[in-house]
Amino acid sequence: MLTPAQRDIVKSTVPLLETGGEALTTHFYKGLFRDHPEVRPLFNQAHQASGEQPRALANGVLMYAKNIDRLEALGPLAQQIVQKHVALQVLPEHYPLVGDSLLRAIREVLGAEIATDAVIAAWAAAYGQLADLLIGAEAAVYADNAQAPGGWRGARAFRVAKKQRESAEITSFHLVPADGGPLLDFRPGQYLGLRLVVDGQEIRRNYSLSAAPDGRRYRISVKREPGGVASNHLHERVQEGDLLDVFPPAGEFTLGAGDKPLVLISGGVGITPTLAMLDAALAAPGQRPVHFIHCARNAEVHAFRAHVDAQAARHPHLQVFYCHDEQGGDGPAAHAIGRLDRARLQDWLPADRDLDAYFLGPKPFMAQLRRDLHALGVPPAQARYEFFGPASALA
Repeated sequence: MLTPAQRDIVKSTVPLLETGGEALTTHFYKGLFRDHPEVRPLFNQAHQASGEQPRALANGVLMYAKNIDRLEALGPLAQQIVQKHVALQVLPEHYPLVGDSLLRAIREVLGAEIATDAVIAAWAAAYGQLADLLIGAEAAVYADNAQAPGGWRGARAFRVAKKQRESAEITSFHLVPADGGPLLDFRPGQYLGLRLVVDGQEIRRNYSLSAAPDGRRYRISVKREPGGVASNHLHERVQEGDLLDVFPPAGEFTLGAGDKPLVLISGGVGITPTLAMLDAALAAPGQRPVHFIHCARNAEVHAFRAHVDAQAARHPHLQVFYCHDEQGGDGPAAHAIGRLDRARLQDWLPADRDLDAYFLGPKPFMAQLRRDLHALGVPPAQARYEFFGPASALA
């Protein structure tokens, strides 16, 4: 139980976290993987190497410390963390391992004079409170997934029914349950967790579902990343007929109901969840106006253009706009060459800015879009986005 005195101690550490949080979390991860290698598959090592995961954790710890008196303010961040944990199958027994390593890192980085026994006790109580909240929320999601029609818990074997090249960089995998049983429904925008074994090492990754639910199969579409262990394994080694361990769909970045104009904006492989949203929106009753904006480097890496164009031919209430950074590559030209700037976005948005916007892509792309949408009159609460990587704030 976190006492008022311990809350005060946790809040007093905020200045230290603001200046040295990333150094603390980097040290924490080193100790965690050294002492508890069994949790390594739960963490993306590419995000570790880039520093993205330590930065995200530092931000999360800072937000928690700042809001220790009003945890309801953490709602959106907490829900995002819960969904990512569920997708990777984080379990209650993992929390004590993380907690021990975090407390050890606090003591070792800050030193015994600052990280006194009272400080360590306060953070132990604070971490225990947060762990209990997350464990309870995750248990509810696990139970819901297991009890729903077609649901399951843990890993379930899926067969690769079809492997299809979508562009020079993106390949789709159509997955069907190996047991022939029913399929758990999902919300457009959600992702699947995969458990892979690559060169004898277990890794886990999340990939967006890139087609609307059809009750028969899931489709994920994976970009081959330079040096990407999981993506290169899927592209090069996984073939039609192979089995993959799949965790149930998860994610909070999902298409909501409504009749406002819908704007879907994507950059690169960020198109994958917006495709599922697009198909679901067009299949819904009524003719909700939809603007679909996609940005790619060039025609060669522009995936799913034929599908989106076919949807536009069938649905007059769908308007499509493509922006390529550069000329070149096999395929049709884009509507514009160069980056998606504010002036171009203004031309492509609906005249009525009381709209629902969903956008996904590289972090700088999303940061600029958030600023531009706000400047162009789109209500901030109606502009939604999510990260490919670990949860953190969008600067």
